[in-house]
Amino acid sequence: MTSTKQPASRRGSERRPERRGSGYSTSSFQSRRQSIDPSRLIPMDKTTHVGGTDDFNVVFIGAGNIMFGSDEGPWNHSFRFEHKLGLRLKVVALIDPAIERATAVLQKKCDSFVVSAYQATRVFKTLDDFVKNMSPKDRPRAIVVGSPPMFRGTLQSGRDIEMQILKHFPGVAIFLEKPIATGPKTELYEAFHIAKAISDSKAICSVGYMLRYLKAVQKMKQIIEENELVVMATIARYACAYESIAKPDWWDKSKSAGPVIEQGTHFCDLSRYFGGEVDIASVTAHSLDWDENAGHLSRMRVDESKIAPENRIPRVTAASWKYDSGAVGSFTHTATLQGHNYSCELEIHADGYSLKLINPYVQPILYVRKPGDDHEQMYTFPDDDPFFSEVSNWIDVIEDIEEDPEAAQILSSYEDACRTYELTWAIREASERSRASRLAARETTVFEEEEAEAEAEA
Repeated sequence: MTSTKQPASRRGSERRPERRGSGYSTSSFQSRRQSIDPSRLIPMDKTTHVGGTDDFNVVFIGAGNIMFGSDEGPWNHSFRFEHKLGLRLKVVALIDPAIERATAVLQKKCDSFVVSAYQATRVFKTLDDFVKNMSPKDRPRAIVVGSPPMFRGTLQSGRDIEMQILKHFPGVAIFLEKPIATGPKTELYEAFHIAKAISDSKAICSVGYMLRYLKAVQKMKQIIEENELVVMATIARYACAYESIAKPDWWDKSKSAGPVIEQGTHFCDLSRYFGGEVDIASVTAHSLDWDENAGHLSRMRVDESKIAPENRIPRVTAASWKYDSGAVGSFTHTATLQGHNYSCELEIHADGYSLKLINPYVQPILYVRKPGDDHEQMYTFPDDDPFFSEVSNWIDVIEDIEEDPEAAQILSSYEDACRTYELTWAIREASERSRASRLAARETTVFEEEEAEAEAEA
């Protein structure tokens, strides 16, 4: 099922939310409040388990690195759930078509001190299989989706896990990884359809843009709100260490959707988080591609000759746009670094203020310049874990921990994630249009030169 329909206009469509406990739309709630006091983001090793004695049933969809961890990064949702819920956690099902992999990671959990959460876990290939074999006591209170993005975010069979969850478990809380999808642009409207279905269902839904939950990011929000600042510009830069990326699919746009959509999505999302809604029609972009003089990479670990030329990823993408507020945004993604460490930065500018976030993935540092002082003040945030904070806040909302207006917040709804996905696609399309124009102009020049030579010889 494909279509060329475009997503409907989203402006002005959000409803004011009801408070927690009576079923609210997370996208609406987020539109009212988009920040958390950074002092309330408690490190995982200092948190206390959620109170209560009843079981908290969870279904994990996906048995890969994001759910169970790897040596490649800090992600590991199961680890955070174990710390947040303690003995209350009961993983009633692990769903993954790779049964052997799922069984192997489950066995490791059962051989550890968290056995109580997994000793009754059953493995299924599909959500339908679980539903057919589920007993009433297995009904989940929350579902965590960590399957690859190419299997999410559409209305098509086999790639519609969100709609399947809504059908079988209406109202059950959902946590989904990002980006919400990596399919073709023509399927974008389907993601917005899903966003509306989730909102209408009143399910408490959170999407894993974990950088929003960084203490450094929330400190930036706090400075902006307390000083009543209006953001004037966002400047984002994401430089990946391409040498460490050995997955052939990542280098193939037809499979990964390209580095801006699959990888740069976090910084496009942070840009929107501070700048507001983007005028999509204003997005412009240029790219440095594999076949240009400056586009050669000397330390690639994949054989790019096996990838169709039209699907090879750009080495650099540079984009700019206007926000609805009038502010200006820019984003540059590069596949230029060797080694293992990435280099990422985000700058926010307002009247008299400069907020610069450095190295958010490892050891975030925030530099702040204020009016009346030409020097930057440095803030560090040791022991911060945004992966835990996003899970912790989502569970606190599910549990309806407190009615305090400073209570836990969900900072990225499904609808909000759709808007980030839309921006990343707009950047990719704009860069491809620019490349096509350059190639067409080059061909025209060559043709004109050849025609002039022919005339001269005649």
